[in-house]
Amino acid sequence: MVRYATDRPRRHCDGPRLAYLRAESTGCRTPVVEAESSVAEEARGRRRRDRRASTPGETSEDRMPDPSEPRPPIRTYLPIVTPDVPREMPVDARDAAPPPAARPLRPPAGAPNVLVILIDDMGFGASSAYGGPCEMPVAERLAGEGLSFSRFHTTALCSPTRQALLTGRNHHTVNMGIIAELATSIPGYTGVRPDSCATVAQILRMNGYSTGAFGKMHQTPPWETSPAGPFDRWPTGEGFERFYGFLGGDCHQFSPPLYEGTTPIDPPRTPEEGYHLTEDLVDQVIDWTGYLHALTPDEPWFTYLSFGATHAPHHAPKEWLERYRGAFDHGHDVQRERTFARQKELGSRSSGAGRPSPVAVPVTASDRTPWLAATTRARGWRPANARSP
Repeated sequence: MVRYATDRPRRHCDGPRLAYLRAESTGCRTPVVEAESSVAEEARGRRRRDRRASTPGETSEDRMPDPSEPRPPIRTYLPIVTPDVPREMPVDARDAAPPPAARPLRPPAGAPNVLVILIDDMGFGASSAYGGPCEMPVAERLAGEGLSFSRFHTTALCSPTRQALLTGRNHHTVNMGIIAELATSIPGYTGVRPDSCATVAQILRMNGYSTGAFGKMHQTPPWETSPAGPFDRWPTGEGFERFYGFLGGDCHQFSPPLYEGTTPIDPPRTPEEGYHLTEDLVDQVIDWTGYLHALTPDEPWFTYLSFGATHAPHHAPKEWLERYRGAFDHGHDVQRERTFARQKELGSRSSGAGRPSPVAVPVTASDRTPWLAATTRARGWRPANARSP
């Protein structure tokens, strides 16, 4: 018997067994392996054969399932366990019946392709699909043919919002209470996602999806972003089989520091040749999904496309600057009224909604929580009006 240490109670069952990371996360990745004696295995095999023996009046539904027959995968625990193939040991190999062919892992029938597009720092009222001044005809068409939601909870920061989106958890639960560059040792702010919180990419990949991430990630701890790794918290270690993009919070959109997987690469063109990261990311997604459709048409994909162009440093191509030149000369307040009225027409806001006004909320010393005070002391921050000791 061979065991590897684990911090979780072992689950008992007949035959060789593995304890796996559960889809809803048990918090332990270390497998527990037990290889039982061949004598015990042979005895169990005899008992199974005896129980499967047909008796008068017995139907196929009454008998135990034949292990040689293909069975649907059990998706409660991940990775999905490959069922044991029955073995025959005849004296003459020519007398052995071939086992059933292994089938590739696939999601349940009808599983869709999934494309998540994240646009950094763009407000609720910016897109024309939601009544804003930025012309986005494709987004308008998608909204017209599908569903538009009027609420999306963000954390108002890059890393926490992305981690919450990719795990379905509160950002403090996944230790991303602040952007990765400002991580501390305080629980909820370490910048290191615990193994007990799986990403949607991990769950889909272990259910047979092809998974790819393109663009800005801002999830990897900064002290692990060098070419030396470690790479288990890079996109390719968090469930994405393909990664093309950058790891930090912002970058030069005409000359970005790109990675293909874990390998640093140069952009395919220069700024003088018309290169811009946004177009490159879209081209990469189109090419990748095209390959998948051609080579594995029965395998759905999950694609995470995260742009960095609307985040600082705001590098817009010249032709786009010219297209919108003068479009906002009427000013912020006028545009706000126009957007608000248009959102009520589209139904993004209720017709009786009043226009919200900015409200300044004073913060007193009693409002500070212990962790904030500890962070302030650790970093040496002091309020602007603080008196010297």
